[in-house]
Amino acid sequence: MKNLFSEELRKIASEKANEAIKLDKQGNYSMAILKYRQVVDLLFKLYNLTEDPTIKKVYYEKMKSYEERIHMLESMVEGESIKIEEVAKFDDLVLKEKPSISWNDVIGLEDAKKSIRESIVYPVKRPDLFPLGWPKGILLYGPPGCGKTLLAAAVASEIDATFYYVDAASIISKWLGESEKNVARLFSSARKSISEERPAIIFIDEIDSLTSIHQVEVGGETRARNQILKEMDGLSEKSKTEHLYVIGATNKPWDLDEPFIRRFQKRIYVPLPNKENRLALFKHYTKDLALSDDIDFEELAILTNGYSGNDIRDICMSVQIKVVRELFESGVADKNMKPRLINMFDFLEAIKIRRPSVSLDSIRKYEEWAKRWMAL
Repeated sequence: MKNLFSEELRKIASEKANEAIKLDKQGNYSMAILKYRQVVDLLFKLYNLTEDPTIKKVYYEKMKSYEERIHMLESMVEGESIKIEEVAKFDDLVLKEKPSISWNDVIGLEDAKKSIRESIVYPVKRPDLFPLGWPKGILLYGPPGCGKTLLAAAVASEIDATFYYVDAASIISKWLGESEKNVARLFSSARKSISEERPAIIFIDEIDSLTSIHQVEVGGETRARNQILKEMDGLSEKSKTEHLYVIGATNKPWDLDEPFIRRFQKRIYVPLPNKENRLALFKHYTKDLALSDDIDFEELAILTNGYSGNDIRDICMSVQIKVVRELFESGVADKNMKPRLINMFDFLEAIKIRRPSVSLDSIRKYEEWAKRWMAL
């Protein structure tokens, strides 16, 4: 389900790479370094989002080449203003763009969509109808690959919000500076957006890595968590008409500590797709594939009970790769030949090989956590 967001990241990375190269050629090395670092950070996010080893290698090689250029330029601009370096640190920390993802891109998850609309969309459109205020902290939790990132991006797009995509690992990275200062800069930038009468959403992925329970708490995790708690307390004290939201996503809600959980007034379970949604996912991911007439989507939806949205996407991708591989191995790929049509046996074979990525024990654990915290 992260493929659409990955496309957004790739597009932005390409644009920033072009900007960096242009600045480099113009001799504006300090700003080129800033842009190159943004590109490296985006490529690192893309590297973590993909499981394809070939694509991972491409991202790795590109990161390596840009980092080498950064080191070369740094030796050329040594002694220039430290302010450029500080700006680069924060700009590398977040992805601040308006997503082009709509609710139609989020297959199923109607309960989750309803909850997030009630918490964010309705208050933005009619704040006068909420005399008691509205949730400023929203926690999306559930199995990996089920659409948490897409939900956050879709709601940001609907309300035309400045969207800050942050991965927790970047916040606590020593390379990016002191963790609590990074968090403070993040919220300061978001408040600047709302001061310009534009809503802002801070989306923190894998937030459990920032706020998990440790017997001995040291380093950047503790400082970052405490700063986030402070900032979120500040949100609840602000005017009720301010539209700054923090959306946290986690696959491990049981690792969050209670003080942090309480800051998220709305806790939304993003579950595995049901049969109806799996059927819709298969149709969605195969709409651009050449299929034979024997494809039974109903049966595919039944056979993939317990599979995530990402699992289903990977199955569809694997059958397409299979027919392309056959074409290349036949030796006629360079003669304008097209792959054969994908048939039902291809899907059955792929499902047999690709097992669900989420265990039944994990599902029970999510449901137990939901009951304890009365999550929606």
